[in-house]
Amino acid sequence: MAALRIGVNALYLIPGGVGGTEIYLRSLIDALADIDDTNQYILFTNRETGDSLLPRAANFRSVPQPVAATNRPARLLWEQTKLPLQAWKWRLNVLVNPGFTAPAVCGCRQVTVFHDLQHKRHPRYFRWYELPFWNLFLAMSARVSDRLIAVSESTREDLLLFYKLPPEKVTTVRHGVDQRFFEIARERSSRKPEPYLLCVSTLHPHKNIERLVEAFSKFRQSRQGFRLVLAGMKGFHTKAIEKLIEDLSLREHVTITGWVPRDQLYELYLRAHAFIYPSTFEGFGMPILEAMAAGIPTACSGIEPLLSISGKSALHFPPEHVEMLAATMGLLADDAALRARLAAEGPERASRFSWEKAARQTLDVILEAAGQRKRSSS
Repeated sequence: MAALRIGVNALYLIPGGVGGTEIYLRSLIDALADIDDTNQYILFTNRETGDSLLPRAANFRSVPQPVAATNRPARLLWEQTKLPLQAWKWRLNVLVNPGFTAPAVCGCRQVTVFHDLQHKRHPRYFRWYELPFWNLFLAMSARVSDRLIAVSESTREDLLLFYKLPPEKVTTVRHGVDQRFFEIARERSSRKPEPYLLCVSTLHPHKNIERLVEAFSKFRQSRQGFRLVLAGMKGFHTKAIEKLIEDLSLREHVTITGWVPRDQLYELYLRAHAFIYPSTFEGFGMPILEAMAAGIPTACSGIEPLLSISGKSALHFPPEHVEMLAATMGLLADDAALRARLAAEGPERASRFSWEKAARQTLDVILEAAGQRKRSSS
């Protein structure tokens, strides 16, 4: 079997600025480098990324492009006009697009990753001037790509529903989890957690952080010593959340960290009393997987795909119900037997997910797109 020349379209990557899709890309690239020393990988990066994405593997190289991802119109224009020329120059067999969008005309086979279809499920969460671009570019990418990867079964179902695609075109490849979180679980077993509830989330409307803050206000009425830590990228809903915190007189008790480096994030997981995730919509829900792997007593919204990820190893609540959310916080804080069960079951559940498995399945899809492997069922 001849070695392939595989391009990776990393033009969308803004370090610290694209949330979970950054962790996805970095983890997947590292895992591909671990499992594949045969095929050649060319990473097309932007001005912000530089060489930070490049693994230490002889068959990977970075080809920086003179475009800034923070200028989205310029990045999309480059992707549609200049990236196809790069694909021709490097004689690519397959171009992998890990961030939703793909060139309309490329000259090689394409595999595109869809993390969710929030713009179809919840268009109200998008700013009016952004939504037309999401509708245009994602629909085009879904149609021109030879294979699509969905990060969860619910995302796969949405792709089939909204874009009327043949089922064999879309494969579900679930995320893995950083092995460091399992080490954190072992470290947590010998130390007393600190009195704060942790939520790792971008501050966007669908993350439901306002209800979380309201529930925390109720929870704190009988548990004065607890704090709430909101860790993650500051999205465009941040000001509304900050105002609510001020209105509820919680400024001294709720911390908004903004984006934090991974080492600092690990430390937050290590010390947290419990983890809570109230999102109303998810394509996958990586923080839930991380929290369970870290052995933190965890609760999340009773929605897919969070239910499928967590199983019985986390508590579930209806995300629209503030009173039940507050009651769930109380259980996580006070029920020692429940906390012990969740802390023990979380890592076992999370061990079913690995970046190695995700990389092997992704490589299978790439080989299928290139015609080197028969189509697998998803």
